[in-house]
Amino acid sequence: MSLVYAAALLLSGACLVLLDLRFALVMRRRPAAAAIALAVGLAFFIAWDAAGIALGVFRHVDSGWASGMLLAPEFPVEELLFLLFLSYLTLILLSGWRRWSESRDRR
Repeated sequence: MSLVYAAALLLSGACLVLLDLRFALVMRRRPAAAAIALAVGLAFFIAWDAAGIALGVFRHVDSGWASGMLLAPEFPVEELLFLLFLSYLTLILLSGWRRWSESRDRR
């Protein structure tokens, strides 16, 4: 059992949190709306994965980098961490893009 991939996702997520806090992009600016958007994005991607698993498109393959722990058949714990990371990254990128566009328009 290896936790390298999970640790990399957690470390990357921590970097996103620091970036978010430093520039007040998502959670620090509007925490309730950000939490709802994060939950909706996470739910969408979990449903997407569930559909892919049910259709036989997504399959869990053992890896030397992953823990091997499954939350559901064919759904490893690292997938949940990745989906959370992906949703949070998307919110940060959108917020950063919006802030950059607004500052550019003011000049």
